Amino acid sequence: MNAGPIVVGIDGTPAGERALRWAMDEAAQRKLPLHVVNAYQYEPLADWAMTSEQDARARSEALVEDALRAVAVGRLELPRIIRHCVRGPAAEALEVQARGASMLVVASHSGSRLRQVLLGSTSAHCVRHATVPVVVLPSADEQHDGAAVGTGQEAGR
Repeated sequence: MNAGPIVVGIDGTPAGERALRWAMDEAAQRKLPLHVVNAYQYEPLADWAMTSEQDARARSEALVEDALRAVAVGRLELPRIIRHCVRGPAAEALEVQARGASMLVVASHSGSRLRQVLLGSTSAHCVRHATVPVVVLPSADEQHDGAAVGTGQEAGR
């Protein structure tokens, strides 16, 4: 069994918080470190808000801290937590951060099939490209009894 960390991607949504809660439970149970990843975007020529990259990173760091604070409530045991705020597309950031991990945990977001086809899906990218097992927690409005699990680097692509 791989003793690498459990990596979880969060994005400030309830789905991301659900993924963090699940990953934190798993990390505590397995006695593994938990790496919490938030990817933020900053494009200086396209950012109309006139913010700096430091501001974008600070918002990312605050998002991670808020999510950790929310899921830590009532827990007696917390795993060792490493925070990663990474500039760039979420799918690629998670793929890189998960190298050597025990697993990657992400949440599926609800959305139309057309939206998923046009914009892509972070969870689908991770299942296709990650080199570690990927746990995809379904969105709250999907009717599933458990998490979907992909093995990463799936054969037959």
